[in-house]
Amino acid sequence: MIAIAEIPDRNELVMATIRKIMPYGAFCILPEYDNLEAFLHVSEVAPRWIKNIHEFISEGQTHVMKIHRVDPERNQVDVSIKRVSDEERRRKTEQVRTEKRAKKLLELSLKTAKSSMTVEEAENAIEEHFGDAYSCFKEAMEDGESALKPLDFPKALKTVMVEIAKKNIKKPIVTVSGVITLVAYGEGGVSDVKKALDISDKDLSILYLGAPSYKISIKAEDYKSAEKKLAKFVEQIKDFAQKNNCEFGFEREKS
Repeated sequence: MIAIAEIPDRNELVMATIRKIMPYGAFCILPEYDNLEAFLHVSEVAPRWIKNIHEFISEGQTHVMKIHRVDPERNQVDVSIKRVSDEERRRKTEQVRTEKRAKKLLELSLKTAKSSMTVEEAENAIEEHFGDAYSCFKEAMEDGESALKPLDFPKALKTVMVEIAKKNIKKPIVTVSGVITLVAYGEGGVSDVKKALDISDKDLSILYLGAPSYKISIKAEDYKSAEKKLAKFVEQIKDFAQKNNCEFGFEREKS
């Protein structure tokens, strides 16, 4: 993976590989920053007191960590595992997986097109216009060769990239869900519950779990959009419940 900067920013998520473990912490390297060394203090490994650090981490392991202290003058970086939420860990892991996949697609494109361009040269050109290789392939999948117009690549390479993108890149679908509890006290009773949950949307599904619980799920191309739509529908149901003498509750399911 290409180094993206000399030193990371505070609160940034990084992949960190444990290099050496000491009783008071561990020395790590950051592959995204040209193997820059970072320090993981024992107090930043887990949210509770640790008696034996080896029960939580091992040398050679790679973890998603958060930058929590940076000293640019000393080129010193401190990282943390305990400050990373489950959602941040999932998101960063998926990002790294996507980057690796996109690099393989780029390597395959160069090889198939018999291009003399190196992977590094192609990556640099793509990053200048698209930010990252995956975004480039995704746009190529959606819009064809016109999406690659900013790139000064041979036409043969662009054609191959589009073909490979269409075969290998699918529109991502993510699902977020939660459990709604709904009890109707008005004269409408069950009818009011049905009205509250009567929402027509192709991306929404509501599953009856047993009175008074219902699982509501939303599908979308990314988590941000899915969370926004879920919040909208939950608020809509809550508003109906308040106006129609219903008891309402909602609990978000962990991903």
